[in-house]
Amino acid sequence: MLLVEDEPLILMDIELQLQGAGHEVISVRNADRAIEVLADRVVDVLLTDIDMEGSMDGLKLAAAVREGWPPVEIVVMSGKRRPTCDELPQRARFLEKPLNTGSLLEAIGRW
Repeated sequence: MLLVEDEPLILMDIELQLQGAGHEVISVRNADRAIEVLADRVVDVLLTDIDMEGSMDGLKLAAAVREGWPPVEIVVMSGKRRPTCDELPQRARFLEKPLNTGSLLEAIGRW
């Protein structure tokens, strides 16, 4: 699983929740680094924040992943805004922050 979150404490919290549930997690702080990871490794799930600094926000990253790595399942998260259906790539899910462990594991556990 690839986790993309620019806030260090939130990144650490989500990473610990996922690892505690037995998931292998690769954590990065921006979309550019996420694309590098995807080009180098096989990833089954992308969990990304929407609002991030850098060349892409989480929605643009999700669209790029759907285009370049169609099998990757996508979960987009935000505590600031809810994306419209048109903004989310096909088959992507949305989670509102703050995340609770149950909803997080349910969203990624469907795959």
